[in-house]
This record gives sequence, C-alpha cells and structure tokens, in this order.
Amino acid sequence: MKDILTIIFRLTLSCLLAGLVMGAGYIMTTKAKQHNEHVNEQKVMLSLLGYSDDNPAPATMELHEVYRYVVTEGEELSIAYLVPVQAGFTFVNIGLDGNFLSQVPVDISAEKVLKGDDRDKAIMVALGTGKAIRFADQTVVVSKDGSRMAYLLPGEFPGFKTFIKVILAVDPTFTLLGLEIMEHEEDPGLGGEIIQDYFKGQFKGKPFAAIKTIAVAKLPIPDEYLKALESQKSGLDESEVSRIQQLYSDKDIYALTGATISSKSVTSGVKAIVRKFAYRVSILDRVLAEQDIKVSF
Repeated sequence: MKDILTIIFRLTLSCLLAGLVMGAGYIMTTKAKQHNEHVNEQKVMLSLLGYSDDNPAPATMELHEVYRYVVTEGEELSIAYLVPVQAGFTFVNIGLDGNFLSQVPVDISAEKVLKGDDRDKAIMVALGTGKAIRFADQTVVVSKDGSRMAYLLPGEFPGFKTFIKVILAVDPTFTLLGLEIMEHEEDPGLGGEIIQDYFKGQFKGKPFAAIKTIAVAKLPIPDEYLKALESQKSGLDESEVSRIQQLYSDKDIYALTGATISSKSVTSGVKAIVRKFAYRVSILDRVLAEQDIKVSF
C-alpha cells in the first residue's frame, strides 16, 4: 500500500511539474508571438506610409491608436471610441443618431491599452455597472508636427475561402496610400495572387471619389500599367511610375486571371472599409469639436 501511494504521489507531482512547464512555455510563446505580430504590423504600417530602414520615419511622426466599441445598455445600442488625450485616455459614447451621449476618463497605460483584455477591463471599470461593451475595430491616426497626415485601417472581409486580413493607409482626404494583405487562404497561383504588387498596387493613389464606386474589370492589365505596378522588375523611375498611376487612378481594378471572386472580394472589402471609416470619423471629429475634447491627434 505504501508503495502504491508513493507511486501515485510521484506521478501527481510529475504531472503538476509538467503542467507548470507547459503552461509557462505557452505563456512565454504567446507573449513572444503577440510581440512579433505587433512589431510586424508596425513595420507594415510604416512601409505603407513610405518609410523603411533606408528611409526612416521622422522623429516628429506619431501613431495614435483609436478603438471603436459597441456599447449595450438594456436594449439600447451606441458606438463609443477610446481615444488618447493629453492626460491619458477617454471613452466617448455616441448615439446611433450621431449625437454625443457621454464621456468618461479611462485609467490605463499606453502599454496596456494595446492588450484587448486589459483595455476592456479598464473601460468596464470606468463605465460602471449596467453596460456591456464589444470591441469593433481600431484605427491608427498618424500625425506629423501635430497635424494628421494619414489613417491606418486594419480590417478583414470574406474571401473566396476564408477571411482576408488587410491593412489600408489613407490620407486625410481618404485617398488610398497603399494596401497590404496580412493573412489569406486563397488558392495559390489564382486568388493567392492578391499579394502581388501588380494586383494590390492598383489600389494605390485611388481618390475617395473613385473608391466609392470602384468595381472589377475582367480585362488584361494594360502593358504600361503593368510595368508601372512592377516597377522594380521593369526598371521604371519614380516619376514615370507616378505619371502612369495617375492615368489609371480613376479606373476600376483589373481582375486576376482565373480569380475573379478573390479580386471582387478584395475590391469590395477595401471599398467598404474606406467608406465606413470616412463616415464614422466625420461624426467622431464633429463630436470631439462640439464637446471640446482635446485629443492627442
């Protein structure tokens, strides 16, 4: 009997130790993965703005995270934004009619606000009981020398198979500065070509007026446009690339051969993200101005 108890004790102890090791490894791996994902997103965002290791962003440029939430109180729904202000963060609640409802300061650090769980807990503490929140999306407002220079819009939409995750960059007039495909499961050699410059590069430089009505054309890409989109291969200089892109800035997106559905998915997804953002940010800016809320951007 004594031997059996000893064996059970040792097995239990071994399981506990193994669990601790595996748990610690999982936590460390998850944190490292989250850190790497954040670093990669930051690198992509900077590249969409035209910056790289060879052309670093100016010291006066800042990235400001803005988080959008859906707030539920009883049967009432509203939209709220966690925005950075000079003294930290504040949660601005706006009715579905676009009118200001409330504002509460949120006690959270710039480091913890990046973590969803910490951010949600801090908001709930600030709101008190009786309300529920659901994270909707985030926007990164880019400023330089105190003035807005761009918006970075992470988003996702249905593709041919699963969801396609992207990051868009638009300027203050909502002209597209660039598009990067972050994740997708489209078919290799067909819809998977959405990651290629000759496809995603077509969105660059599209003005808001064109984006609002943009569609997909089932036509081959004109040779001069293809060369401009693949300028690194064709050797065209920047001025010539810019001239050609301007000629096609109000044109539809040329579909990928054999992947019209994937082409339409990206085109429709980009159009929806930009149109919805333009509408929402206009309401947010109006409310911030009316309530004299001094945001950091």
